[in-house]
Amino acid sequence: MKKHFLLTALLVTACTVFSQSTQQINSLPGEQWWGGATALGTYMPFRSGADTFDLRKQNFNNQTSPLLVSNKGRAVWVDGPFRMQPVQGGLQVTPHRGTVDLKTYGSTLRDAYVGAMKAHFPPSDQIPPEEFFSRPVYNTWIELLYDQNQEDILKYARSIIDHGFPTGVLMIDDNWQNDYGDWDFRAARFPNPKLMVDSLHRMGFKVMVWVCPFVSPDSKKGRDLEKKGYFVRRKGTDEAAVVKWWNGYSFAYDLSNPEAYRYLKSEFTRLQTLYGIDGFKLDAGDPERYLQEDVDVYDGKSYDVEQTRLWAQLAGEFPLNELRACWQEGNRPNMQRLGDKPYSWNGVSQLVPDMIAAGLLGYAYTCPDMIGGGEYSSFYGVDPDKFNQELIVRSCQIHAMMPVMQFSVAPWRILSKENLNICRRYALWHQQLGSYLVELAHQSARTGEPMVRHMAYSFPGQGFELVNDQFMLGDKYLVAPVSSASRTRDVRLPKGKWRDDQGKTYRGGRTVKLNVPLDRLPWFENISR
Repeated sequence: MKKHFLLTALLVTACTVFSQSTQQINSLPGEQWWGGATALGTYMPFRSGADTFDLRKQNFNNQTSPLLVSNKGRAVWVDGPFRMQPVQGGLQVTPHRGTVDLKTYGSTLRDAYVGAMKAHFPPSDQIPPEEFFSRPVYNTWIELLYDQNQEDILKYARSIIDHGFPTGVLMIDDNWQNDYGDWDFRAARFPNPKLMVDSLHRMGFKVMVWVCPFVSPDSKKGRDLEKKGYFVRRKGTDEAAVVKWWNGYSFAYDLSNPEAYRYLKSEFTRLQTLYGIDGFKLDAGDPERYLQEDVDVYDGKSYDVEQTRLWAQLAGEFPLNELRACWQEGNRPNMQRLGDKPYSWNGVSQLVPDMIAAGLLGYAYTCPDMIGGGEYSSFYGVDPDKFNQELIVRSCQIHAMMPVMQFSVAPWRILSKENLNICRRYALWHQQLGSYLVELAHQSARTGEPMVRHMAYSFPGQGFELVNDQFMLGDKYLVAPVSSASRTRDVRLPKGKWRDDQGKTYRGGRTVKLNVPLDRLPWFENISR
């Protein structure tokens, strides 16, 4: 590995630095580009005529980074948020601040990523807690929505055990608290939260709670903290700005203010001391609520993505964390999650491309949303008999061979006995893979390389650039899940010798058609070596 890094360093053959105006990146023959935003994975590699995306105003509900990489070993790094438009013959990149740096690190997608990674977000040698990789994560959102309460949370946890699923990390989602910014358990719904957390610990769960960077403006907490100057201010005034988000209108913490940062950290630490909370799901932090034209900030410079970065920095103060919005946090030991996907085949089909994109931006420790999707409207008030059970099962299979696997909708509530058995089997398969996933996470922490890898990343020069429905999990497993209602699928095998999940061996360098009944997740082990 060291030899490869040295070779990559020697292959840095060109460097071009552009100013803040729009720059045309002319593509080389056969060159394809990836990067910028995790949630654009389905559109990668970028095609001419695709929509413009602007990372200052929009993170597409997910992780972003000022990085673009190509299969010809080139990388673009912008030292700030930028706007990008795929055009005929290349890309147009416009930095909002800073410069555009184009470098050639070698001749492959891996060369481009590794070179840029070592230059801008080198490995930290730290991983999130091993529980994330070795056992499933469970989130109470889809089952309870805004009715989080002690009785039903304990019932959900007991049902996990009663139905033979492994214990793991359990997240208590939004509306457990008194109010936004008032981080204490709502007494009417949680008569004894310490007893609840202790009970969950005895069952074998680690416990996380949902938090956000907002405070209700009409609350006593909001009025008191406004006087302290802890919030971003309405442009040109000394008044706290009221920002719009999916749950209404709130004050937003200005984390560039060291006192505000320390105060919010102390609020979370207090929950750990009082109740034994193990960690936090830090939601929101999206850049569009901190635009310079709308608000003023304490340090005069931490607008848009910089507030997103500070939110992730706060998350890093608590090792057991989950983030959905991030900026330039590659190789930090935080657990990321894909943004909420719809309960649909389209939503399922986005999981693999987006996970690949996350890896190419340095976000190795990522979870593909919640099994079946995290958009609650798809589940709210729906008769369990009308759920598409195949969709839930296929989503579960995709999660099973990802770094982190997360349940929310209770499979025992909506699945037949037969389909529940399939999901249980894949939850146990994920647990069985736990030692490999932990080992792979440590490898990523040492080298900075993704856990979930694009086929062209692992097998350059074999024509995999447009293949985004299968992936490599480290060097060992090629995973080819089904993300539609089909019972067959084509799998493109790289050169070499491969053994599938049923023990059959294949000569690589060709496409094979597989029969994939609902209980099967196709994967292949590289046995060439």
